[in-house]
Amino acid sequence: MPSSDDKNGEAAPVSANFSVTVEIGSGDAKETGPATIGWLLAPGESHLIFAPPRRLKHISGKGSRTHAKSVSSCPAVLGLESRLFEILCPFDLTFEMGESDFGEPDVRNLDGAMSSVRDHALSHLIVVHPREEWRSPDLPLMQLRLPYIFVADEPVYMSQVPPFQHYSTTPLPGLMVPGRFPINVWPRTLTWAFEWHDTGAPLVLRRGDPLFYLMFEVFPQSRPIQLIEAERTPELEAYLQEIQGVVSYLNQTFSLFKSAEKIRPSRLVQPKAPPK
Repeated sequence: MPSSDDKNGEAAPVSANFSVTVEIGSGDAKETGPATIGWLLAPGESHLIFAPPRRLKHISGKGSRTHAKSVSSCPAVLGLESRLFEILCPFDLTFEMGESDFGEPDVRNLDGAMSSVRDHALSHLIVVHPREEWRSPDLPLMQLRLPYIFVADEPVYMSQVPPFQHYSTTPLPGLMVPGRFPINVWPRTLTWAFEWHDTGAPLVLRRGDPLFYLMFEVFPQSRPIQLIEAERTPELEAYLQEIQGVVSYLNQTFSLFKSAEKIRPSRLVQPKAPPK
């Protein structure tokens, strides 16, 4: 540290002030308006069953805003809630975890003949992972297949997280497995992955309850999110076909992102035309 001598001949410390500016971004200064995110359902799926994704209704709006320091007025809370979208559970389902006749993990429908979903439909919706794919040897893993697809024409990462703003009187007997991936290069159908911790308790899902939240990362981060229903154009259909099924052949699919970008059309998001 540099120093200078004072009147007594002793070295006096010299203070120094530093100013550091850090710029974070993609380098594209043109992105100033809303970030447009497209969503659509896989072919043959009904909007009557699979409700459109919707912006999270502000929990803060239920409280009082008469005090400047109330949670309902907190910019951090409001900023997060404004970026959350929710996917509602499409079915009434009650499951228990058991074993098949061969000792393999198996999910049983406790609603039986009173179930709103037929057995053949459930066999397509539910995937129970073999033990070697579990994160822990005593925590069964299952997935609920869903037809939702999200896509963007600019760099956007989407995070799929548990519905932490929803209070359920019937807690889940385990944890939802979250995930994050870039929807501009890797649009794919979503699943709801569940890790069963209390295998002695049933898994109860109710139609209309939030199944999970979606949060989108854009640049600049202050840009609002505009969610639109997208048209399944020939370009989008061809691109989806290119990346469909890759998970069955490769373990590290994220390594294919750069290759996917090279074959990606410049535009995939086109607003769906209103019905005539």
